[in-house]
Amino acid sequence: MTDAAIDTPPNTPRVTPVQDRFLGIAITPLTRRRLGNFRANSRGFWSLWIFLALFGASLFAEFIANDRPLVIYYDGGLYSPVLTAYPETTFGGFFPTEADYTDPEVVELIEEKGWMIWPLIPYSYNTVANDLTGPAPSPPDSRHWLGTDDQARDVLARLIYGFRLSVLFGLTLTLFSSVIGVAAGAVQGYFGGWLDLLAQRFIEIWSGLPVLYLLIILASVVEPNFWWLLLLMLCFSWMSLVGVVRAEFLRARNFDYVRAARALGVSSTMIMIRHVLPNAMVATLTFLPFILNASITTLTSLDFLGFGLPPGSASLGELLAQGKANLQAPWLGITGFMVLALMLSLLIFVGEAVRDAFDPRKTLQ
Repeated sequence: MTDAAIDTPPNTPRVTPVQDRFLGIAITPLTRRRLGNFRANSRGFWSLWIFLALFGASLFAEFIANDRPLVIYYDGGLYSPVLTAYPETTFGGFFPTEADYTDPEVVELIEEKGWMIWPLIPYSYNTVANDLTGPAPSPPDSRHWLGTDDQARDVLARLIYGFRLSVLFGLTLTLFSSVIGVAAGAVQGYFGGWLDLLAQRFIEIWSGLPVLYLLIILASVVEPNFWWLLLLMLCFSWMSLVGVVRAEFLRARNFDYVRAARALGVSSTMIMIRHVLPNAMVATLTFLPFILNASITTLTSLDFLGFGLPPGSASLGELLAQGKANLQAPWLGITGFMVLALMLSLLIFVGEAVRDAFDPRKTLQ
């Protein structure tokens, strides 16, 4: 008989570990209750799967919309122009530069000794369509399912690439801003005192700076790109989680288990990470979908105003700007609005489901 069995009263219920596992990790009863509450919100649950399906498909945009064939069989060999750039001389041409697979002469050379398999949409985000029957922007037809913009570029192809770019920008900005915001809020809330007071005054001053004016000034000095915009927006977006995390640390730093750990000589860093941070992560995870939503909206707004990504980049904001400038082509504005509204609505529904899952007042029926 073990010592635990001797010390345990005979009528005391034994707490057994949960046998449920997900990806090799044991699921605690609390986690299982949260997952049940998340599934109970059917709107948020299915919104998550729809958003993941759309984003997963956009990650393979080069294989869905591209002006290069997926596979070429030529003279007994297989080639993949989507993954590798081949010179025109590879297919019997005269120029050592990369082959233009939309050129009728190159197509004829390849079809003499082989065949090509094209993507579902034979246009990339920057491909200028030469098969239009009228002036650009052209309405939707059998070749351009959502029409073309004022530069004769396929709207559907730009939509797929722009969706991927917007979500990747939002995810990256949300990740880095959350890490910085959680760290800043944890330090403020745990140590308090003059550190907390000075940090709060700094945040008040820093949050009052006009971000749009700074972007306008910097756009006149350097050409903004993905990483430049990400760095600039990161300088201001990290403050969104500071208040929530700071409040959690201020509340938990005087709990008995924190005092006991401090009395046992546990370092402040270990107490913050292992004992207090899990409590603060509940509120943090609840806010993450809404922060992602705001990040995507910020990039779209900057592109719409002309202070975002470089001209020619696939962007939802640029598509909305074209719809505003070309009122005679309503498919541009309607397409941009519908995609943006769908994406943001899905993220809002997911955020509501996450909020319900971490709400201690919610009980699974």
